[in-house]
Amino acid sequence: MSRFGRACRWGLITALLVGVIGCATPPPSAPQNHFWSGRLALSVAAEPPQSMSAAFELRGDAREGELALLSPLGQTVAVARWSPAGATLQQGERTLAYAHMDELTEQLTGAALPLPALFQWLRGLASEVPGWSADLSGHSDGRILAQRLTPLPRAELRIRLQP
Repeated sequence: MSRFGRACRWGLITALLVGVIGCATPPPSAPQNHFWSGRLALSVAAEPPQSMSAAFELRGDAREGELALLSPLGQTVAVARWSPAGATLQQGERTLAYAHMDELTEQLTGAALPLPALFQWLRGLASEVPGWSADLSGHSDGRILAQRLTPLPRAELRIRLQP
């Protein structure tokens, strides 16, 4: 895969954690009762190894929400939105539609990301997910570490929440 192709793929992967992890004005349908922001870093032990990091803003819950990934200058790079009606990934003028968030994350990372568990982890609550391990010991300092052990490739997600 070319360098440009890998960069595009990682841009899309970043967008989902991430669905895991919006614009200044969220769409009217996105729940606003829960909001997190900070930085995230994702490393995947693929061949060759991949890694990325970005600032993020996350609104909503596992049922309905929005995740925006931001550049170091604060510009929106990608936005993932989900609801019971489906999920979309917007990157610039390009929008991709999926039946649900699991499909979106599986398409981009090779495995569905544990969105319901991620929201539990963000609240500091343990949540068991097959193949995943979460270390919440730094939650009081705004740090979360989650590792995907199976399926391969292994992945590590680090989140640093803003106070």
